[in-house]
Amino acid sequence: MTDTVTTPGARRSRRADAGGDGGRRRRAGRGRRLRRTIGLVLLVLLLAAGGTAWWLYSSLDGNIKAVDLNQAIGDDRPQKLPTTGRNLLVLGSDSRAGSNSGLAGGNPGGARSDTALMIHIPEGRSSAVAVSIPRDTLVTRPECLDTDGSTLPSRQRVMFNSVYSLAGPACVVKTVEKMSGVRMDHYLEIDFAGFKDLVDAIGGVTVEVDEPIRDTSSGLDLGAGSHRLDGTESLAFVRTRHGVGDGSDLGRIGLQQQFLVALLSEVKKQDLLGSPSKTYTIADAATKSLTTDSELASLTALADFARSMKGVDPASMETLMLPVRYDTQDPNRVVAAEPQATELWKAIRNDTAIPESAKKSPAHGG
Repeated sequence: MTDTVTTPGARRSRRADAGGDGGRRRRAGRGRRLRRTIGLVLLVLLLAAGGTAWWLYSSLDGNIKAVDLNQAIGDDRPQKLPTTGRNLLVLGSDSRAGSNSGLAGGNPGGARSDTALMIHIPEGRSSAVAVSIPRDTLVTRPECLDTDGSTLPSRQRVMFNSVYSLAGPACVVKTVEKMSGVRMDHYLEIDFAGFKDLVDAIGGVTVEVDEPIRDTSSGLDLGAGSHRLDGTESLAFVRTRHGVGDGSDLGRIGLQQQFLVALLSEVKKQDLLGSPSKTYTIADAATKSLTTDSELASLTALADFARSMKGVDPASMETLMLPVRYDTQDPNRVVAAEPQATELWKAIRNDTAIPESAKKSPAHGG
């Protein structure tokens, strides 16, 4: 038998080898624990971020109020356009309840559709036409379902803006469809308090004023020139009528149309992707005061609709007023002027260019 002599160097070498294997195992174990820890932290962060995103989405989605036009109106409606053109009825509500009660220049007696615009987006979506319907226009209100579910009978010679307060938005849509023969694909309503918050959220809107406007009723006092309006000033701008034209509703329609184009242009140039917090602030302000038809009553549907109109340049939007004349029985009211109104609605129904003759209104408010 041969004796094996172990030198001190060999013993140190074996300990080093054993230590190296153990060290590698210990380091590998620490590495796995660290990766698991990092993985858990990332998972928690992702879940938290996802939860926050879902909460934000649900919060904004839940802000939007909906009107089921198909159920409220039924089948008694014009046919859809044979083209891919779209029609949108936009109402500004002047309800004085709640947060609207402190806004200047309003009627505390109840809610009315202070501003009404029928926006036609032709096939191809490279341009748009906005037709203002004067609130003092005498119209025939069709038979509608009242807000309590009862039937409201048809009535002739009612003021257009009274339809909203008597029977709600679905009846306004039905009234516009009956008078125009144009089917409204969508409905959008914003109340005045929400309009104010929206303008403030985007940082104001710039308008050009040709002549000084001073209206003690709305509180608006602007000199000629360029003005950056905040939310309160913007409300006064679109509501003023005593400081422009003949002091009637017709005089302020031009200001409303001017502001609409300026507002759309301002929103379009906002760097929303570069500022998520600002995007949320704007979306929150908009959705809190928004009422739409049921097909638009979600962030997804609104985003899809907005993307479909991405090619429309607000600066190229044509703004018109429904051609009207002063009523022979009541000079403080107007009625649709013929044949201009018929020509206007026919062009929109057929998705064709509006003839110049259909743009001339005998009553124009100065």
